[in-house]
Amino acid sequence: MEKALVRLAEQILSFDEASLVHLREKYRLRIEHFDGTKDWEKAVIIYYIINAVSLKNTLFNENVLKKKKEKEGKPSNNPPRLKRVK
Repeated sequence: MEKALVRLAEQILSFDEASLVHLREKYRLRIEHFDGTKDWEKAVIIYYIINAVSLKNTLFNENVLKKKKEKEGKPSNNPPRLKRVK
């Protein structure tokens, strides 16, 4: 199972976030209309994968900026800002 998840993560990392963002609203709307089907379950997983990619990129960018500031001698006191997603 772990190997399958690693392969899946590698595939997801190759996705373009900008393209994924356009799909977020489609899947948000889909999961709001619960019908208990496998398609609904897949929509939930897809929606959270899209959000996970966005969160990963936000954390990555914030950490790169933090390291850059540290190298320049500027301490970073800003904790990562996370968004609550409904």
